[in-house]
Parts: sequence; C-alpha cells; structure tokens
Amino acid sequence: MQALREASGRAIPFGAKNVDTDVIIPAHWLKTITRDGLGKGAFETLRADPDNLFDSDTFKGAPILIAGDNFGCGSSREHAAWALLDLGIKAVIAPSFSDIFSGNAFKNGILTVVLPQAAIDRLMQVAQTDPIHLDLENQVVTTPFQDRFAFEIDPFRKHCLIEGLDEVGLTLARDTAISAYENTARELLPWLSKGVVAA
Repeated sequence: MQALREASGRAIPFGAKNVDTDVIIPAHWLKTITRDGLGKGAFETLRADPDNLFDSDTFKGAPILIAGDNFGCGSSREHAAWALLDLGIKAVIAPSFSDIFSGNAFKNGILTVVLPQAAIDRLMQVAQTDPIHLDLENQVVTTPFQDRFAFEIDPFRKHCLIEGLDEVGLTLARDTAISAYENTARELLPWLSKGVVAA
C-alpha cells in the first residue's frame, strides 16, 4: 500500500447521494482475479455519457472525489475500492460513507473524509474551477480561497495511511517481535517445534 500524507489537485465535483458499489463498479467486473484495469469499469454506466466528469479533460486523473451522503452503500464488494484506486482516486470527501466501503477504502489506502454538507457544497463550488488540497497529517482540507475544513480520523487509520501499512505491512513491521517470540518459544517449549507424533 502506498503511503498517503496529502492529496492535491483537481477534485471531481460528483456530489451524488446514495451512490452504491454497483454504480462504482458494476457486477460484471467482479469476475476478474486481478485489481489491474478495474479503473476502466469505475462508474461505467455514468461514463457511457460522453460528457461525464470522470473522462473530461478537466477532471480526468483527479486524485480527489467529492461525493454526496451515504457514498459506497450497497454490497460489500472490495472491487469498489480497487476500481477507485485504479482510476487514480486517493481520497473521497463526503458527508457520510457506508461503513463497509469506508473499511475497504482504508485497507486499500484510500482516505475517506467526512465533512458537513455545507463544507461539501463549498468544495463542490471550488472544484469547478480550482484545485483542492487535503493534508492528512494536519487533518485539514483547504482551498486557494482560504477555506479550511478540519476533519476527524481514527488515529490508527491515520498512522496506517501515512506509513503505507496494510494488514501485511502491519504484520511485517512486527517481524522482530514475532521472531523473538518464536525463538523464546522454541527454547522454553521445545516439544512444540518437533511436530505432532501420530497416535
């Protein structure tokens, strides 16, 4: 997982409410065994419109998505987070998120920022013409117009995102302690390392 300290640039002023995971990545994309290329299927139905935001010259490749209330509702498919990542999205800002989507996003290195609707409305307005800056270390979203929106985040999630630690990375970070425990266990409980004797 890539470390995420900040995200800056154009933000896609999407704003739609109750966007479920089937809108984010339609079910027929779930047959793949790899994460690569899922960005092509992200918001596929919406992108069928040639004037869609996601493929416009202005917003294509934007690292931030501004969404409406209850983003990521519906099924628990992790492919939704994978598709957003492959599309280039590093952070999603919305008034609320589905708990499962928020968890999947975090585990894949996407920051979900919860802000009140008034802040979302302002960011949607700014995003039409100007970039937005998201600073995870200081937990603030800013604009070139001196707007400053503080947000809360679980300290553990913040640490993992800043350090780029997924579940495997967290385990590997404890390698020294795990090895020390195993060495001690072999010395104090030698029968455990000899295997099980068949009856």
